[in-house]
Amino acid sequence: MIYDPLYIQFLYHFNIDRDYFECHEVMEELWMEENRSPLYQGLLQVAVGLYHARNNNTGGAIKLFSQALSKLELYPDHKLGIDMQLLLRESREYVIQLQQHEPTGPPFKFYDLNIVVHDDLLAAHVKAYTVVTHD
Repeated sequence: MIYDPLYIQFLYHFNIDRDYFECHEVMEELWMEENRSPLYQGLLQVAVGLYHARNNNTGGAIKLFSQALSKLELYPDHKLGIDMQLLLRESREYVIQLQQHEPTGPPFKFYDLNIVVHDDLLAAHVKAYTVVTHD
């Protein structure tokens, strides 16, 4: 499969440099190019949910994660070279933790999620992007 360079950049920013704002910028461009695909929008919303969680905006994080889940649940376990079911499970767990303490903020220290890449070609592209941007 041929992967869009913006998708590769998204995965780099999500998994490597943890820049969820940049994830949003990159994925929004791809989302618009791909006729506002719910799949890309759901991935974008997971990143923005993490951005809000990192910034102690619990309500915003819950809203974005919930919107992401409703979209991503429509896709098979492995889509676009990633483990969609693992991402869904971990996102659901994040929402549950956030909801338990919504008025006062999360009782846990912020933590990142990973998007597990199953396609070796995609993983190589993400790694190559890493090398190019840090040389």
